[in-house]
Amino acid sequence: MALSNYLESVRGEMKALVKALEPYYEYVSVLATDCSSTSYRVDRNNSFVTAGQDFVSECGFVIKVHNGKAFGEYSASSIAGDKEELARRIVAAIDLDSREGTIECPVPQDPHKKASYSRESDFDAYSDKEILDFCQGIKDAILASDDKVLNAIVLVRPIVINKLFVSRGRELDQHYGWVNGIMMAVYRDGKVVQAREGWFGNQMKEVFAKMPTLVDKLVDKARHLAAATPIEPGVYDIITDSSITGLIAHEAFGHGVEMDQFVKDRALAKSYVGRYVASPIVNMHDGAAATLSTASYFFDDDGVEAKDTLIIKDGILVAGISDLVSAEELGTSPTGNGRRQTFAHKAYSRMTNTFFEPGKDKLEDMIASIKHGYMLFETNNGMEDPKNWQIQCTAEYGIEIVDGKLTDHYVSPVVMSGSVPDLLQSISMISDEFLVLGSGSCGKGYKEWVRVSDGGPNLKARCKLA
Repeated sequence: MALSNYLESVRGEMKALVKALEPYYEYVSVLATDCSSTSYRVDRNNSFVTAGQDFVSECGFVIKVHNGKAFGEYSASSIAGDKEELARRIVAAIDLDSREGTIECPVPQDPHKKASYSRESDFDAYSDKEILDFCQGIKDAILASDDKVLNAIVLVRPIVINKLFVSRGRELDQHYGWVNGIMMAVYRDGKVVQAREGWFGNQMKEVFAKMPTLVDKLVDKARHLAAATPIEPGVYDIITDSSITGLIAHEAFGHGVEMDQFVKDRALAKSYVGRYVASPIVNMHDGAAATLSTASYFFDDDGVEAKDTLIIKDGILVAGISDLVSAEELGTSPTGNGRRQTFAHKAYSRMTNTFFEPGKDKLEDMIASIKHGYMLFETNNGMEDPKNWQIQCTAEYGIEIVDGKLTDHYVSPVVMSGSVPDLLQSISMISDEFLVLGSGSCGKGYKEWVRVSDGGPNLKARCKLA
């Protein structure tokens, strides 16, 4: 697999545009994107294929410049035509000299590098019909498993990413794919509930192999959710599954350490770097190079190569994550977290793969240590207040633990809330099991969507539940 033909065809034009802009700016870069997504969806009554109906699909250019004082950006769907004339239009549109309130920062380094990156996937080996037939088979198996299943919904969503970055010093391109497989059961037993399962990866064959093995688990979960009761509010000992562990990482010290928030003094974490913020057994990472998942790329939208950033080390907050602009404004090195929803959107500091490191404890020992509490499962949603360090995270369900054993009593939904340091400092055990979940997306202020993963080991902590 290689970079798309379209991006190869505009490589020379991008270089010409950089050269045309050089007389006006100290720094110039052009990012070109050619990204696509397809959704295959089947339910009891319908099956269809939809292409390009989400934020992943895009094709265009963004020009980033620095005039010696500040950054500016310009986006376009095409850079065809006379490059000298286009350069003059870009200079007039950005107009950095007349802008008030612009934060000044140094000119970024632009080290020389030329590289091509790719990650192999097998998407081209499957026709639309083969993928829809697979979805139909899973749907039929779910419906046949229990007559209380009202509907079964199966989705397979492959994405293909192509990006080309050109500046004075660098010429980088990347090509890779990812596929999420999701299945849901709508179940009625007194009340109507919806349960979900899924799998993901960069190979379609692996997703196709895994999903059929999850059908029984999906339907059993739906049965239990139909019988679930509300939780009695209180403070409990909890065990988190990988999904909820990831949600805590994402909400507690994900958004809170995005360093564009440091620039604006909107994150309390800025004043806690070098201080204890969690239990001494806690280590947390973020980075596109930290693991393989849906947010794993080779370089970010600023042309900074992917990294593995250690955010919390032995309970101490040691670093944040940054895009190129915030790093220059703060005098730090960019961490490769500059990401855009599309070429027409600004780059922000954004999470990628955010997770806790595994520990040394066995899950069965963690459960056995709890007299009364809950094991929490499956991310629903979450919110955080980076300036005041409060979070609210919702799990799809919890299973009651009594005398060190999981019971058959499900509660749903379950809302976790409280202070970030209180929650992280209460972590007393961390399992040696580890899973990063690769099917998520995240907005910044209810917009600016990008693909993210999260996850990690099981945690034992203490938290307010409602």
